[in-house]
Amino acid sequence: MVVDRSPTVRRRRLGLELRRLREGAQLTIDDVAAHLECSNSKVSRIETGKAVPRVRDVRDMLDLYEVTETQRDLLLTIGREAQQKGWWTDYEDVLPAAFETYVGLEAEASSLRAYQHHVHGLLQTEGYARAILQAGHPADGAEGLERRVALRLRRQQLLTRPVAVELWAVIDEAALHRRIGGSAVMRDQLHHLVETSELPNVTLQVLPFARGAHPGVIGAFAIVEFPDPTDHDVVYVDSPAGNIYLEKDKDLRRYMLVFDQLRAAALPPDDSVAFIDAVAATLP
Repeated sequence: MVVDRSPTVRRRRLGLELRRLREGAQLTIDDVAAHLECSNSKVSRIETGKAVPRVRDVRDMLDLYEVTETQRDLLLTIGREAQQKGWWTDYEDVLPAAFETYVGLEAEASSLRAYQHHVHGLLQTEGYARAILQAGHPADGAEGLERRVALRLRRQQLLTRPVAVELWAVIDEAALHRRIGGSAVMRDQLHHLVETSELPNVTLQVLPFARGAHPGVIGAFAIVEFPDPTDHDVVYVDSPAGNIYLEKDKDLRRYMLVFDQLRAAALPPDDSVAFIDAVAATLP
């Protein structure tokens, strides 16, 4: 399967491999830092995919771990790919570092399973995106706001690229009633949801108020899955205290269970579309 290569995903894969090799060689982070003549934190950031490693550092680490020539060539290639810039770096002025990681992961995802209290970013119209971003970033000037809108619309190409991401979105009913941007903007947004739900790679469900308490009370989240099994899936949690990325198997299992419970509680896709149409019809 051919997908756009994301340097963010390359960094994660390289870091996981380097950590596995270090542990296999029975070396500590202190040992590697001493070999590279750098800080422990630098080695840790390389292994967690948070730093862009220099090819020279990768080469020195592979020398220390005494890897085979074939494996060495592969990891050096990944290291060079990790240094490339993703398209989203053009928006660094309005893209927080923590969310930049998510955009980089999203760029190579094969599927996204998401629950949110508002319309998912990949499903927003330009008018809705502008209104919600303006509310969330009141200090932005007009230029900064338009840059954020452009970034959000650029991300939406994931849904229509040749190898499109599969999006399964469960949206709380509240998102359909809150008139972001006013009645006209919301009417367009609801109609857009109906139209986008017709894409073969998009599944949309509404979680109605009538369901009462549900597992989504823990907050919004997205499960990011990748086409290459060597890239570990990630749970992204959008928290007021900061963006959180969970990669441990137990966390993935927990959120997969939560999402399964949410989609079971939500209206079926066809009923969800009819529900959205009905809400749109009530707007003045």
